[in-house]
Amino acid sequence: MSSTQKDQHGARSQRSQEADKPHRRKGEKTYSCDECGKDFTRAGDLKRHQVIHSGVKPYSCDLCGKSFTHAGNLKKHQLIHSGFKPYSCDLCGKSFTQTGHLKRHQVIHSGVKPYSCDLCGKSFTHAGNLKKHQLIHSGFKPYSCDLCGKSFTQTGHLKKHQLIHSEVKPHSCDLCGKSFTQAGHLKKHQLIHTGVKPYNCDLCGKSFTQAGHLKTHQLIHSGVKAYNCDLCGKDFTWALTLKKHQLIHSGVKPYSCDLCGKSFTQAGNLKAHQLIHTGVKPYSCDLCGKDFTWALSLKKHQVIHSGVKPYICDLCGKSFTQAGNLKTHKLIHSGVKAYNCDLCGKSFTHAGSLKTHQLIHSGFKPYNCDLCGKSFTQAGNLKTHKLIHSGVKAYNCDLCGKSFTHAGHLKNHQIIHSEVKAYSCDLCGKSFKFPHQLNKHQQIHTRK
Repeated sequence: MSSTQKDQHGARSQRSQEADKPHRRKGEKTYSCDECGKDFTRAGDLKRHQVIHSGVKPYSCDLCGKSFTHAGNLKKHQLIHSGFKPYSCDLCGKSFTQTGHLKRHQVIHSGVKPYSCDLCGKSFTHAGNLKKHQLIHSGFKPYSCDLCGKSFTQTGHLKKHQLIHSEVKPHSCDLCGKSFTQAGHLKKHQLIHTGVKPYNCDLCGKSFTQAGHLKTHQLIHSGVKAYNCDLCGKDFTWALTLKKHQLIHSGVKPYSCDLCGKSFTQAGNLKAHQLIHTGVKPYSCDLCGKDFTWALSLKKHQVIHSGVKPYICDLCGKSFTQAGNLKTHKLIHSGVKAYNCDLCGKSFTHAGSLKTHQLIHSGFKPYNCDLCGKSFTQAGNLKTHKLIHSGVKAYNCDLCGKSFTHAGHLKNHQIIHSEVKAYSCDLCGKSFKFPHQLNKHQQIHTRK
């Protein structure tokens, strides 16, 4: 048999072998990965995929050190460092390094979210995002932080979290100088400076810069407080608020003020406190000119001018502008005085009252009157005293026309006109209008 005949016979034999193989339709995925079950149309694609499971990443980026299983992936990655983004979205102008990324992004604008979570109903534009989301419901968090022990469902989330511990904040705001660990956080922050708040609450009209903040806010109106403190039973709308509250029970206050030594459970509270020491009070009341360190303090103060006092005491009918003030007031009716002075034994209903009282024993009077040199333990007492020097007596008695500098003095004076004698002597039963009159009278009994 000649060489030409042999070649022809070999070709026929190969065609015969191919014919004996099972018929495979175009696009059919007959090659499966034993490790993860993923299917491929070509054997070469399967082989290329299996490198992922080996964990070998021989292709490293010279600029950032990131490693890849395939040379093509490294090549794609290097485009990020070049800064070249030739593929732009016609709808929002966002640019991408790869055409595939642009294509994937454009699905967002379509509004179509075909991938839904069976457990919570949340929808996604991409199958991969749904897959990542479903890890939340599994409760499986295999990626743990070596420094604080916090666990995450995805390795990317752990990586982002670890930036917090590094204390490196490479992304700075050009307008206020605030720094962030992640570029996304800076982007969100910059919305504050624009003043644009496109997300409005239908119930109260409050506006927000981000949709997520509106969603979080709307829970307040629902009245649902799903997060409960095991130690005191207090309920909270948000899990984060409960977490912050629980620090109170721990007694741990790791954040201390360098100027006065006061400690706080949270860094934010320390930051807010330190403003007191600066003396800066940027928030002013338009009605009375009073200045405040915090915007919230001004907001609370402005309620006073409205005259609205919706919180009423069931026992005495006294009204208050704030619920907290009513709560504090009700302790008076309870008769409980849980705060005792170690030096003189005097008891108080409120911790603040005890603290104020203890200044008397210290002998420290830092507030001095510029006009007469008299000193006081509290700023409020100095303010009250200064009214004497002003000569203004704004409080007049309706019965006799006598004027007084302070409302309290007028109130004491009006007892004279009444027939009420509330202070009685235990020994003889004689009654008096004022406590000092009773004290003077009781000296008669002691001299006998």
